[in-house]
Amino acid sequence: MIPAPPVITLHGVGRTHPGHPPVIALRPCDLTVRRGEYLAVTGPSGSGKSTLLHLLGLLDTPTTGRYELDGIDTGALRDRDRSTLRGRRIGFVFQSFHLLPHRTAEENVVLAQVYNRTPPRARRAAALAALRLVGLGHRTDALPGTMSGGERQRVAIARALVNRPSLLLCDEPTGNLDSANAEAVLAQFDALHTQGFTLVVITHDPAVAARAQRQVTIRDGVLGEAGAPAR
Repeated sequence: MIPAPPVITLHGVGRTHPGHPPVIALRPCDLTVRRGEYLAVTGPSGSGKSTLLHLLGLLDTPTTGRYELDGIDTGALRDRDRSTLRGRRIGFVFQSFHLLPHRTAEENVVLAQVYNRTPPRARRAAALAALRLVGLGHRTDALPGTMSGGERQRVAIARALVNRPSLLLCDEPTGNLDSANAEAVLAQFDALHTQGFTLVVITHDPAVAARAQRQVTIRDGVLGEAGAPAR
């Protein structure tokens, strides 16, 4: 049996913004994230974390190098195909929950499937399964305004998981939470990792990064393994 390719493979990927002079946001880097791995990316504000997030999430394209997602060379795709790949293979969790306030938890998760060609009859069952996975099977009819911050973030996680993506990409996922709700979300990430999901968490918080299986750091646009000397 041929082994599955890594979820993320970066070969000399970098990003430079045009200008006078040009701004190097991410210097050419290599990175491999294998299936089922839990990776934290840490660094101060302005270090290049957002640039890396946008590249990994197929929200932007590198100016140098090659990015393979599940073995697919993303640079060879048309914009429409990149959008399709993003919708099917990447689930996003952001610092802000981005839930529709007048839709129930179930409806918010169902809506994530509308543009993913999930048959209408299958959407509700998938949404309920995703909410149960994050421990919210009892809150399917709740509106976001009646939920705690931790519950709202778990609805956002369920929404990110409902299409069974290859990669769960999280940007400062506990940034809007108090310590108790943050702990509940991090415990949820621990459980998802145990179940084989691939997680990349971008954070400036050392306590959040410490929960991951592996850490890389980014500073002044240079990506490196945690504890390794800067290049």
